[in-house]
Amino acid sequence: MVEQRWELADEDATHAFGVRVADALDGGIVIYLHGELGAGKTSFARALLRALGVGERIKSPTYSLVEGYQAKGRPAWHLDLYRIADPGELEWLGLDALSDQDAVVLVEWPERGKGALPASDLVLELAYSGAGRSAALRPNTVRGQQLLARLR
Repeated sequence: MVEQRWELADEDATHAFGVRVADALDGGIVIYLHGELGAGKTSFARALLRALGVGERIKSPTYSLVEGYQAKGRPAWHLDLYRIADPGELEWLGLDALSDQDAVVLVEWPERGKGALPASDLVLELAYSGAGRSAALRPNTVRGQQLLARLR
């Protein structure tokens, strides 16, 4: 499946990209967020959730591992699995809610939850690029392909 790439000059551009992806959503989606520490994964997630109408404070799930919200009448979940050593540690989190087809699920460090997470519709790779960042979106499902088509 074809990947799309963007150059993000600064944090404002990362925020705008998150809003643009949110505007292209028409239902639930699972997005895996990859990138080094500080690459913009949490900034992207916050911008997307805010654009979906989350009015409350959007906290980083670094210590809680998962934060849940309501976004335009549907569940939204933001996970940060950086501190997970083994996917078995996720059993007690009650991740069954993540399989809701209407949910928006954003997962930072998804490789640490392998086997315990729903499959991704999209993979977002954020990387340092000069003074800014680069973003690459790769679809894994028809839902992911449809979202990318709407971003064009």
